[in-house]
Amino acid sequence: MTDSGEQRRIPGGRVARVAPLVGLAGRTAGEAVAGSLRRNRQTRDARARQARAAARYAQRLGNSRGVLMKAGQILSMLLPESGADAEYRSVYQRAFARLFDDAPPMPAHIALATVEAELGRPVGELFASFDPRPLAAASIGQVHAATLHDGTRVAVKVQYPGVEAAIRADLANTELLATFLQLILTVVPALSRMDVRAIAAEVSERISEEIDYLREAANQREYAAAYRGHPFIHIPSVHDELSTRRILTMQLIEGMRYDEAKTADRGLRDAWGEVIYRFVWDSLWRLGLTNADAHPGNYLFHPDGSVTFLDFGCVKRMTPRRAQGVDALIRHIAARDARALHSCVLELGMIHPDHAPEPTEVLEAMTDSYRYTTAPQPFTFTPDYVPAITHSMYRENRAVARKSSLPAELVMISRNGVGMFAVLSGLRATADWNAIRDEVCRNAAPHTTYGRLDADYWAAKL
Repeated sequence: MTDSGEQRRIPGGRVARVAPLVGLAGRTAGEAVAGSLRRNRQTRDARARQARAAARYAQRLGNSRGVLMKAGQILSMLLPESGADAEYRSVYQRAFARLFDDAPPMPAHIALATVEAELGRPVGELFASFDPRPLAAASIGQVHAATLHDGTRVAVKVQYPGVEAAIRADLANTELLATFLQLILTVVPALSRMDVRAIAAEVSERISEEIDYLREAANQREYAAAYRGHPFIHIPSVHDELSTRRILTMQLIEGMRYDEAKTADRGLRDAWGEVIYRFVWDSLWRLGLTNADAHPGNYLFHPDGSVTFLDFGCVKRMTPRRAQGVDALIRHIAARDARALHSCVLELGMIHPDHAPEPTEVLEAMTDSYRYTTAPQPFTFTPDYVPAITHSMYRENRAVARKSSLPAELVMISRNGVGMFAVLSGLRATADWNAIRDEVCRNAAPHTTYGRLDADYWAAKL
């Protein structure tokens, strides 16, 4: 976006929102795009047409600034391109990869006007300084650095004007997400047993929460209260008096970004990997919370091995029984207990009893997919980890995948897991991951220095 003085237009209304994706009258968005993909492979110049199609689909999703873009981001982490059929893979990969490109920022004067309108006072009265250049720009809003009059440095998250109305218009169109998900099932046939409407409802609920910054502030306060004073897990505090549904003001913490962290010394990368893994299990097990937006940009890395965690707009709450079920799943895989694993996946709703594969088939398929826990420990994540496990599940073990499903309430925890694996792979982190999980979930004796620090911290909070 340029500083032309003209605000980016965000189409509103059901017809306007769906129209960019509909190629033929009377057909749904998913059907139209899937039909285009099928036609592309039948032409002589399929490769060139696929490239143009990928750019067109990505642009349409990105320009929507709404549910389809957010759903595309969620699903692109859950369904990596290695799961797609070969004839669709290039279009699928390119279109979804572009959803994570940095969004062009809104003009400074619009950001400032939004802050003043939401907080009811001139920016100069609210802040001693406010940097008009955003620190980051994403699909729903952008973040600016500012300073309070007492010298406190803060980060101010400003929602794009009109984006909430656009997203709520999407959410009111109950068919939009369902047809979009159906498109995904077209290009990833191994997932044909997914309950499209249940998944759509889950994604819709999470997105509706993400556009309400007051809800995000409440999530962040809950995390911050649990980890206040923690030796290696940091959560920025929220400034409630400077936060609304469209403005979120929080403590500004400086730190190393992911791209730089990937080039750090091995000891630091291992430490950061352990912290991230502990945080995921710690928050799930102790708080019943899963922060499902495990995007690499949501971490700040520090030279003492600690990590700051950002962005709590997409949080899923889990019952203790569900958390125990997820832990049991991984524990049975690591122990190679086929019968216990079979019972666990049935209880979790990951397979249907009338169409269930044999216990040994389930174990074999999941052993490949959870290699980090079945391999000898300590285990090192490498950049090929996520593509390898998804290729194994969706292609080598397709027969089992076709009989499997992803329960709606596990969508976000699955997204969290895939995102975490991707970050650990980029760091090439090494640890005894099973021992760390045993510490958190079964109160095993601390295995590492961080384990002892973590145990002391929680013991002091009791």
